[in-house]
Amino acid sequence: MRESDRAAQAAGRAAARDLFERVRLRYFRLPPAVRRVMYVSALIGAVGLGAALSWDLPQTFVVALVALAFVALTLRFPRAAATTLVVGAWVVLTIGMSGLLFPAGSALLLALLALPVAAAAHLIRWVTPWLTALLALLPAGLLAAALSLVSETIAVWVAYGVAAAALLYRFLLARRARAELTGQEQEQLRIRVREGMPGAPADRSPQPPSISVEEALSELESMIGLAPVKEQVRSIAASIEASRLRAEAGYTAGPPTRHFVFVGPPGTGKTSVARTVAKIFYAFGLLETPDVVEAQRADLVGEFLGATAIKTNELVDRALGGVLFIDEAYGLVISSDGQPDRFGAEAVQTLLKRAEDDRERLIIILAGYEQEMTSFLSSNPGLASRFATRVRFPSYSPGELAEITVLLQRQRGDTMSGEARTALLGLFEDVQRRGLVDELGNARFVRSLVEAAAQARDVRVVGAGGTPTTEDLVTTTTPDVTKAFNELTARFRGYEATPTLEEALADLDRMAGLAPVKRQVHAIAAQLQVARMRQERGLPTPPQMRHFVFVGPPGTGKTTVARVLGRVFAALGLLARPDVVEAQRADLVGQHLGATAIKTNELVDRALGGVLFVDEAYSLTNPGYSGGDAFGAEAVQTLLKRAEDDRDRLVIVLAGYQSEMDAFLSTNPGLASRFNQRVAFPSYSPAELSEIAVLLADKSGDRFDDDALRDLDEVFAWVCDERLIDGLGNGRFARSLFERAAMRRDVRLAALAGKGGATTSAELTTITSDDVRTAIDELSGR
Repeated sequence: MRESDRAAQAAGRAAARDLFERVRLRYFRLPPAVRRVMYVSALIGAVGLGAALSWDLPQTFVVALVALAFVALTLRFPRAAATTLVVGAWVVLTIGMSGLLFPAGSALLLALLALPVAAAAHLIRWVTPWLTALLALLPAGLLAAALSLVSETIAVWVAYGVAAAALLYRFLLARRARAELTGQEQEQLRIRVREGMPGAPADRSPQPPSISVEEALSELESMIGLAPVKEQVRSIAASIEASRLRAEAGYTAGPPTRHFVFVGPPGTGKTSVARTVAKIFYAFGLLETPDVVEAQRADLVGEFLGATAIKTNELVDRALGGVLFIDEAYGLVISSDGQPDRFGAEAVQTLLKRAEDDRERLIIILAGYEQEMTSFLSSNPGLASRFATRVRFPSYSPGELAEITVLLQRQRGDTMSGEARTALLGLFEDVQRRGLVDELGNARFVRSLVEAAAQARDVRVVGAGGTPTTEDLVTTTTPDVTKAFNELTARFRGYEATPTLEEALADLDRMAGLAPVKRQVHAIAAQLQVARMRQERGLPTPPQMRHFVFVGPPGTGKTTVARVLGRVFAALGLLARPDVVEAQRADLVGQHLGATAIKTNELVDRALGGVLFVDEAYSLTNPGYSGGDAFGAEAVQTLLKRAEDDRDRLVIVLAGYQSEMDAFLSTNPGLASRFNQRVAFPSYSPAELSEIAVLLADKSGDRFDDDALRDLDEVFAWVCDERLIDGLGNGRFARSLFERAAMRRDVRLAALAGKGGATTSAELTTITSDDVRTAIDELSGR
């Protein structure tokens, strides 16, 4: 085989391994409940397909179950799955030879040989387990088949002996492989990797470039925005310079900070700043090269325990002398079903050891979102101690995004009209008000916007016909920018459907009754509007209420008013979208401790940018549990934390009966302090219930005749006088009565048409007194 073919095969295997690792990473990021649903759905689909094709259903069920179990084993323990295939093939062959070459007892002994061989193969590290099992079983089987003609007993014992000898040989190979990686060859491997191993940076040269500290800091200063980051990096450079001066003066100088954690939203320049940090340390003579090796989980984690350490060591060897930048570093620890991620833990342990052993020749930067990185660093005490310096990257402001746009356009040789720049700045300000800057990706969004606007310009210029001027070919106009912006933000639900404040409040005013609720929501809207105006003028602005408690009987419009509230916040630019995510206890509480926090966080993530409406919130603390409701308490604690951490991106509404909600809020001091804005919903009066029924009929194109209206007034007055309306559901009772009366009208007219009678348009849309009375009798169970 030619060398090029070998290289191509090696590259193909590496690509396949990386693809498999990415699939595993996505798989374990799914919640356990979702994974279970996937398996159950696949099993049901397989049985359904078998039924459609007239297969044997019990056999189909067993085969599908075994296949899904093998898939789960492969994703969790790939090498164990490969060994399982070897063992399965061995068992099938030996049982199949029962009666042909061996009696049943000897065949069973040969089949059982696979179990100790597989166990021993996985105990021998540094060599591939499934290959060890195959190399032990294959010669054992061949010799046993050959000797079966002489004696079945001898054949079985020879097979066991050959398998043991093969395992011993593989054990010696494993020791040799380990010695090669931990002896002098390990250092030679580092040299080979640094000087030309495939995958090493192509721009490394024996003569690294000449870079001064001033040039490196100047590059940092030329970046747009990032003021706190620049200040912190300048402080690091000043500390290094002070240590150098102390050392020259004969004083003891401590070692400078070597490893960092970069936290912040995507697209805020973490990779670019990492390259600048590398140049600064190189300029001070603390690094051999200014190169940065970028990596993610797939570059560190191997396919089996032991291989991960090798892969991580090779990556560190490649970065020696420079900077190793690991993006989304929290992906190294993936917990699933409460089980630790042994592969990720092995990578972390290896990384920590190399971070300490090679601290004089290497800088490691771990990067990712702040919340996930905080959890990751707390998972191992060594991480927090060795990566103690944290650099926080802020989101870009609208003005900084506009500067980045101009810079990127200049690099492309494009320009933008003055009107387009003004319009673009307004769009960026709208994005910031909605809290979408981080979700869009900050500077990454700007890059996509520049490219999409240029494409829209090209389509416009070419479609206009004629011969465009040079200025036409390079100038982006307002329609180009607007079109590109709308296309890129279309994936955000409700972005373009956000109402105005007047429309939102008009929807509230059209609701029947609820006069005190309407006054309070109008006051909230006015307060938010004034706070926004004060903020725009640079005046001191007190923090505004973001979380509410809705108390009142059922059917009084709490969910509808929550939707209006979401529209109010979105209209003022305080929420990204007016959507409301509705939830109850079952949507927050998991099946075991720990799962509840995950489930609650996933629900809050789904509601970010809008409103989270938790109905019957008092059910989160169930006093009926002996020893307290630990699951509900975990949900409440998680909800309180997210209510504070995401207060600028989320509105939470807790709803329920007044007495129960009072008891619920008193169970935790944090609830009363964070949910201090209460909106009380009164029961509907008879006139308001009649108005609701009429409004529902109008929306459906129906009407009540005069007698029917009098019947409505009578029945609503009676249920209110008897204090039955709260138990009947207030507005829900009015809806039920209208829907049942409309159905009785339809039944009556259909019977008339069956007898040959004719109906007018008025009759088809009119609900009569008889229809209302019949509906009342049916609802009352008469």
